Amino acid sequence: MRKIVDKLVSNGYTANLCTINLSKAFDKVNYYALFVKLMDRRIPVCLLSIIENWFSDCRACVKWNNCWSDEFIVNFGVRQGSVLSPFMFAVYIDGIANVSNLRSNLFIVLYADDIILVAPTVGQLQRLFHSCEEVLDSLDMKINTQKSRCMRIGPRYDAKCVEIYNSSGHIIPWVNEFRYLRVFIARSRLFKCSLDVSKKSFYRAANAVFGKVGKTASEEVTLQLVLSKCVSVLLYGLEACPSTKCFRHTIVRLRYKSIFNEIV
Repeated sequence: MRKIVDKLVSNGYTANLCTINLSKAFDKVNYYALFVKLMDRRIPVCLLSIIENWFSDCRACVKWNNCWSDEFIVNFGVRQGSVLSPFMFAVYIDGIANVSNLRSNLFIVLYADDIILVAPTVGQLQRLFHSCEEVLDSLDMKINTQKSRCMRIGPRYDAKCVEIYNSSGHIIPWVNEFRYLRVFIARSRLFKCSLDVSKKSFYRAANAVFGKVGKTASEEVTLQLVLSKCVSVLLYGLEACPSTKCFRHTIVRLRYKSIFNEIV
């Protein structure tokens, strides 16, 4: 996604981005539509039979304190947390990726149920959003407008734009920052990641380590705990962020200077 934005900005465009949040995405997968899509991909019949048998015999029950309800059959949805579920869901909504192939300079980035649209103009973004909405409606997937966001990156990032809205008239707000795959991206002239949330999470994790070990552990043990339990929070998704001098200075200062000051 960063490469797409950098390419548009380098050509003089202002990249218009829209993150789409789906309501109960994994829970609304239709089994029969999924089987048809798997057959279109020509998977072996024996494997299809295994998957069909597996999904057709999914059962669940409800636990309330120490009481259990009777079992009931689950007729749709793939389980979150399952190793196979992201692949099944990707096959289910893969048709949405074909929408951007019909027009130039329009892009759709998919990772499971995390969808982001990129277009060089607001009008094109609106049309791309409606096209995606039509495909999702055919799959019985609904866009959660309250959690979907729009943002601009490029020369005219701070210009006021018309609102993006869905078919029901609900507005997708323009924001200064949004999260995509746990990486916070900020509105700016160039692609820019925000570390504010990561820094807060890092300090929170570090303070939790210091609060537990106190003065009982050696400096080497404390430092190793911070490096293994806290630094990963700060460095998550860092390879996607532009490496500027200020950005590197912030990372280095948080990783070493503040840690050693706390230990001392």
